[in-house]
Formats: sequence, C-alpha cells, structure tokens
Amino acid sequence: MRMSRSIAPLAAALALLLPLAATAQQDFSKVEIRSAELRGGTWMLTGAGGNMVASVGEDGTFLVDDQYAPLSERIAAALKALGPQPLRFVINTHWHGDHTGGNEAFGSAGAVIVAHDNVRRRMSTDQVIAAFGREVPASPKAALPVLTFDHTATLHLNGDTVRIVHVPQAHTDGDALVKFERANVLHMGDTWFNGGYPFIDVGSGGGIDGFIAALDRGLALSDADTLIVPGHGKLGDRAALQAYRDLLDTARTRIAALKREGKTRDAAIAAAPTAEWDAQWGQGFIKPAQFVGFVYDTVAGSAQGAQSHGHDH
Repeated sequence: MRMSRSIAPLAAALALLLPLAATAQQDFSKVEIRSAELRGGTWMLTGAGGNMVASVGEDGTFLVDDQYAPLSERIAAALKALGPQPLRFVINTHWHGDHTGGNEAFGSAGAVIVAHDNVRRRMSTDQVIAAFGREVPASPKAALPVLTFDHTATLHLNGDTVRIVHVPQAHTDGDALVKFERANVLHMGDTWFNGGYPFIDVGSGGGIDGFIAALDRGLALSDADTLIVPGHGKLGDRAALQAYRDLLDTARTRIAALKREGKTRDAAIAAAPTAEWDAQWGQGFIKPAQFVGFVYDTVAGSAQGAQSHGHDH
C-alpha cells in the first residue's frame, strides 16, 4: 500500500485539480486509495479529493477527512490493510464534500464524527458554493458530526496527543488544523493548497485575512521537522508553508492597494497582480483571476485595515 515516489506527484496533481468536482459527473471507478507512511503510526492517504491522514494503533484507527462518498469502501479497505482495528473517529477539517463524503458510511458503521460547530451547522442545511454555482443539499443525519467544538478539542489515542484547532474565516468558517504532537505531523485542511492558489469559499465565511492567519497558526504549530499535510497537493514542510504564507501576504497587500485606489473588481483582476507567480501557482484548480477575485472580495480597502483584520480573532 505504500505510495511509490513516481506515483506520488501524479496523485498529488490529480488531487489538486479535482477538489470540488461534482460527484454526479465524476467517474470514480478508476480512483485508487494510496497510503504513504508518515511516522508514529500515521499515514497519508490520497485518492480523489482532500488528502487524508490515518492514525493506526492499539486504540483503534482514526481518520482526518474522508473524501467522496463513492470511495468509502475503498478507503475502508485501505485502512484495513494498515491495521485490523475498527475506525473509531473521523475528524472533518471543514464541511466540503470532498472532505466529508465518507461521513455517512463511516458514521453508520459506528465511527464518531468530530468537527467544528460550523461544520455541523452547514452540513445540516442546504448550502450554495457561490463561486461555482453549486447547490449542496443538506447531509443525512448519519453524516453529521456528533461531537463538535468551538475553539479546540483534544484526542488521546494510539499513544499520541491530537490537537484540533479551529481557525476562523479562512477557507471557510469551520476550518480546523489537526496536529499529532508525538508524531509531529500537521494536517492543514484546505488552509493549504500546496502547488496552487487557494480556494477561498467566501460564501461559507472564508476570507484572505483569516486564511493568512490560519497559515500563521500552522507555522506556530510546526517546526523544521514537522511533516505538513495540505488539503490538496503533495506532502510539505514548514519552509514550504512559510513560502506559501508569504506569497499570499504579498498578494493581499497588492490587491488591497488596488482596492484602495478605487479599482473595481474587474480592473483589479485585469491588473494581474499575481502575474509573476501564475505559471507556477495558477495552473491548478483555482485560476489567477479567481484567486484575485477572492482576495478582492474579502480584503479591507486599506493596508492597515487588511493587516489588523487578520488578528481580530
């Protein structure tokens, strides 16, 4: 089940390109769930949708995120290959279906679903992902988180202390970072798209200031040896996370300046403030114009306001 080095970049690229594809149109028949060992009994699992992390040990198995519903049986099989223990907990890093699609199957089978309060709130009612014109119906009861928290939660399992930390108004209003303290592994959820511009779900309470604050929180939770799992893209480290944070901060400053000058949203996009990075970062799921639009919609119209807003939480 270990992921070969040659396959890993391809899997990461596919995961980056297909974060929110509508399941009705997507063909999952050829998707394989691949497992790469991290350390301390943790594994990174990839397939289609958000990256997953599993902890496997004497207390059972638990999973961070669970991709799309049609992949649930394959995810369960991949987990069984890592260890025979039952799946006891699933942590959702946010509400989007490419991270929560397996909830119904795993919840029905007895796993306890854990997430921020706002994840349950959004999954309990019909939602619209305005950026893509997608209507998302309310989830069935079995898919809903049954254990929710407002700021932090901690699990003590498999000899590790697992800290779940809410980061407000980032990718959505319900994002959580998950840190395995002993293994020194950090799952960033979709507050890190490694290899591409981020999707900021403005309609779900996301914003550029909170997004950068979430990256700052991730940096504070990590050191040079931390293995950092992004929501989409390849496994990274603190240096890569810092570079991503700095890029977004520079983009925010530039777009805030355009907004302060009175430029309209379309004019700010036409000014191409991210042009120097687009070849490297603009080829994935989110295109440069979309990213500039997300930032424009959520950044304050002054540099001072943009800077202070991210620390209001």
